[in-house]
Amino acid sequence: ASRAEKVVDAAVDRLVWYAGWADKLAQVVGNANPVAGPFFNLSTPEPTGVVAVLAPEESSLLGLVSVIAPVIVSGNTAVVVSSYSRPLPAVNLAEVLATSDLPGGVVNILTGRAATIAPWLASHMDVNAIDLTGIAGDAALAADLEVAAADNLKRVRRAPAAEPDWSEDPGLEPMTSFLEIKTVWHPMGV
Repeated sequence: ASRAEKVVDAAVDRLVWYAGWADKLAQVVGNANPVAGPFFNLSTPEPTGVVAVLAPEESSLLGLVSVIAPVIVSGNTAVVVSSYSRPLPAVNLAEVLATSDLPGGVVNILTGRAATIAPWLASHMDVNAIDLTGIAGDAALAADLEVAAADNLKRVRRAPAAEPDWSEDPGLEPMTSFLEIKTVWHPMGV
């Protein structure tokens, strides 16, 4: 019970940490760029769109939260394949999200085997990116999914060699993986 309580506390802390970035990410990642000429130039991050997320198999709550939160805090929609062997935290999280202030359809959780569902997500033309973190250690499946994703130029967050230590500071990379940078040029003095 105490171990489960620690995992739930860590998952809540992780959600709060990511929520804190919601109004800061654009200022940290975007920029007013120096330009030599009568222009000014602004770069701003924009969401990629629909992101398929393969949740970690072992860390079915903290890992799940750690792959969903960066996708949605950066403005994307997530289609998540839950842990196959431990789906209950994902199903319970789906219930919580359904009754929270999160708009419907922002997080869509599917249960089933990643090896069965992921090829469809990777090749689906309406999916703009895929996070392979959840299939850490399955190099063959990861390679197949990267090839399937290449058909419509998806962003791919590659699978690590082993499941990460979810208790470590995630940094900005999980959020910036699914952002596009839009740069706008404006004339000055006209």
